[in-house]
Amino acid sequence: MNPLAGKVALVTGASTGIGRAIALAFAHAGADVAISFRTGRREATAVATEIEKLGRRAAVLQLELSDPASISTLTRDMADQFGRVDIWVNNAGADILTGDDAKKSRLEKLDQLLTVDLRGTILASWEAARVMQEQPNGGVIINMSWDHVLFGMEGSNPQMFAAVKGGILSFSKSLARSVAPKVRVNILAPGWIETEFAATTMDPEYHRRVAESTPLGRWGTPEDVARAAVFLAAPDSSFLTGQMLMIGGGVVM
Repeated sequence: MNPLAGKVALVTGASTGIGRAIALAFAHAGADVAISFRTGRREATAVATEIEKLGRRAAVLQLELSDPASISTLTRDMADQFGRVDIWVNNAGADILTGDDAKKSRLEKLDQLLTVDLRGTILASWEAARVMQEQPNGGVIINMSWDHVLFGMEGSNPQMFAAVKGGILSFSKSLARSVAPKVRVNILAPGWIETEFAATTMDPEYHRRVAESTPLGRWGTPEDVARAAVFLAAPDSSFLTGQMLMIGGGVVM
């Protein structure tokens, strides 16, 4: 069974990590998939190759989420290559935890998160909603929040993530009311997921304690998030809008 057969999906920030897993899960579920990247063209192309091996169409599109013109270009590219977009996942976001950006000042990190994650998600969602409202069958928007926006976490970085991802949650609920019934808007809220930060940067002892304190006894995987994304994109969730699914193993309930 392919719940997304015949659908066209766009996943932003899909060259690695959670975005990559969502793009591949959509392809396995029957969708043609466009993936966007900012700097990782080689990685994005590799994901597209995997999608095509599954017999699906794939496209690799560059996106600078902080630039409204780049978002508009993305929409035009989708129209040129696929004619429509049925599912739009706003997964792309700033990485302030690894690499050079982790060394930035607190204010620089805050500005980056506000510009890319919050403002970028809002602008991309508006663009997706505009396109989908013009389509006969509407569409589905999925935005990315964080499970701890409902729980809180100590620390400077968590404070900023909570503000930005909490803003995405609230915005998405308001957007869902604004564009219903033709367009559904839902939110994924990953918790502790095994991404590059967990694998390369986190203290091993803290990593172990996270798993032990999680009711389900382990870290989540990008594939755990991807399976939830398929559900929200598929007809099985056709009576859900404005809802947040927490993919966190029960840390936040």
